Amino acid sequence: MTRQHDVKAERDLNGNRFYIRPFPAFAAANLSGEISSLIIPILASIAPAVSKATDGKSLLDINVEDAAPALASGLSSVNGDRVESLLKKLLVKHGNISVELAGEDEAQRLTEDLANNLFCGDAQDMFILAFDVIKVNFSGFFGKLGSLSGGVIGKLLQKMQPGSQNTAS
Repeated sequence: MTRQHDVKAERDLNGNRFYIRPFPAFAAANLSGEISSLIIPILASIAPAVSKATDGKSLLDINVEDAAPALASGLSSVNGDRVESLLKKLLVKHGNISVELAGEDEAQRLTEDLANNLFCGDAQDMFILAFDVIKVNFSGFFGKLGSLSGGVIGKLLQKMQPGSQNTAS
């Protein structure tokens, strides 16, 4: 059974090691609605990566480093205040991430100030970390979307790809 305080994933970014723990249950439920409302525009931008990765697997099996530029592009069509708010909720609000800074031996809680310092000039890494947080907390939820890639999600992605002639509802 997953425990709220157990580290479920680690990610190395720019020499720093991030430790990701699950959200409290009610926070995860709240965030699932926000994440779902943002997923459609983002799916349009990462459709090629999704179609490769979801061959019977989870939507979250895509290689986030390869998809990060497309993710950033997809997020550009979303309100910036909404993106900022969601990133703060995913990365700092619930205290679910700690970071061991390069050259240090002890991890510290990721705060907004620390995140601003670490990701200044390199926002792509912030999106990579947020994707890892989503994987830890919502893999079952989004895994079901990926398993539908041949059905509803697959058709939606096909319609949203540039040059697609399929515009039927």
